[in-house]
Amino acid sequence: MNDVTSKPPETSPPLAWAFTPQGARAGIRAGFNGNTSGMAPGYAQGNLVILPRDWADEFASYCRANPTPCPLIGMTEVGESLVPMLGDNVDLRTDLPRYRVWRDGVLVQERDDIAAIWQDDFVGFVLGCSLSFEHALELAGLRVRHVDEGKVVPMYRTALQTQPVGRFHGPMVVSMRPYTPQEAEIAYEVCAKLPGAHGAPVHMGDPSAIGIRDVAVPDEGEPTAILAGEQPVFWGCGVTPQAAAMEARPPICITHAPGHMLVCDVRVEDLRLL
Repeated sequence: MNDVTSKPPETSPPLAWAFTPQGARAGIRAGFNGNTSGMAPGYAQGNLVILPRDWADEFASYCRANPTPCPLIGMTEVGESLVPMLGDNVDLRTDLPRYRVWRDGVLVQERDDIAAIWQDDFVGFVLGCSLSFEHALELAGLRVRHVDEGKVVPMYRTALQTQPVGRFHGPMVVSMRPYTPQEAEIAYEVCAKLPGAHGAPVHMGDPSAIGIRDVAVPDEGEPTAILAGEQPVFWGCGVTPQAAAMEARPPICITHAPGHMLVCDVRVEDLRLL
């Protein structure tokens, strides 16, 4: 990664301002650039992909062909940075704590905002995020260990392949949370009702069955301990488009940095796929 223009990330949000979506976005605009786990409980968080107009229709079709890792919940007009369907004054240029900039499939930069590099032909896509369902898991009596530990959820590239559409293709990326078999059943039931936040888990148990060599070494995020009696539970992850962008090689693509999401005004149970 080159030209990282952000200060060192904070590890946990000050809940006094991060409890509401509006407060979370205001804090991010004011300079918070840590991960958004636990922010605005009950409200949707979103993954981000921004592409030039010439790539937009193809990417939208890719999302619709792969709704589990890429649930499309918001989309802008060409050149617009606001996403009114997801909240009042939700601005893709400023409202995420950290962005990644990709050129020709290569990650070249991380930034705290992207106003200075915004283009008139950009189309923004917001995809549902697994951080959105964590409050629902807690309401069902399940702890979310990476939230308790102030970590970014661990994410892994898998051997599962997404449905290719045009130039977009690549492996599914998954996030992981450890649970006992009984807890995993509860998690499945809770998340199956939330398709706008990746829905039910895609795999439980042996990581090697989906091509993960070492669950203690995530490709993104931070390791989460799996205790005795627990198994890893894997959900589709909105980092999947970053893997697809590496394969498709658009001239420019802007995404969120993993764990650094867009906090929306829409409650997670009210999300609708586009």
